[in-house]
Amino acid sequence: MSCSLLYEGKAKIIYATADPEIVLVDFKDDATAFNALKRGSINGKGAINCQISEKLFQYLQQCGITTHLIDCPTLKQMRVRKVKILPLEVVVRNIAAGSLCQQTGLPLGEILPQPLVEFYYKNDALGDPLLTHDRLLLLKLATPDQIDRLIALALQCDRYLSEFFSNCNLTLVDFKLEFGIDSSGQLLLADEISPDTCRLWDNLEADLKNRVMDKDRFRQDLGKVENAYQQVLERVLAQFNAMNS
Repeated sequence: MSCSLLYEGKAKIIYATADPEIVLVDFKDDATAFNALKRGSINGKGAINCQISEKLFQYLQQCGITTHLIDCPTLKQMRVRKVKILPLEVVVRNIAAGSLCQQTGLPLGEILPQPLVEFYYKNDALGDPLLTHDRLLLLKLATPDQIDRLIALALQCDRYLSEFFSNCNLTLVDFKLEFGIDSSGQLLLADEISPDTCRLWDNLEADLKNRVMDKDRFRQDLGKVENAYQQVLERVLAQFNAMNS
């Protein structure tokens, strides 16, 4: 496959292919946190996140969610439909953690009465700020119809992924999604779904630190980051294969 570099980000490298409607995504082992103020590397992360994302995208497609996934030619590369990414992170929260606790005073671990959907502006210079509905419209980051559609899709993904992860003995605390628009104007779920983008707690572990199975292990210097990511991969593969056997 003939590929040329299109873009390199914090976690992935995007290559053009011979087909203008398809790009190749190469997942990196690099890790960043706090808007890239903290940098490091997680051994094998690229291949792990690519495989997890592939299975979760396939699962969501089975549930009726349209994604940009085509296939994975290697363990750390994903062929996807080319989309124009909306400059938004759509975050769904089921349990209070992270910035929600810091900004509201809610105690860590408090179960929310209903899933909370938030929008963050993907802009490093501004620190990826939380946006209100009216600010979204003011900045013309999405149309009113797109906002409604994004909320509906995010809640659908939350319902399906929460059930899937529960069957993996994992609690989906919160997660972020990204969406893009393809050449036909269709809104597609894009980017990745992995321990980099999900906050996951191990249902088999009572200790507050040991239960962490996501990038918080890197953020908080908890150690055993690679082991946690590998465990998530193994559980995801086992559950996906069980569902499709």
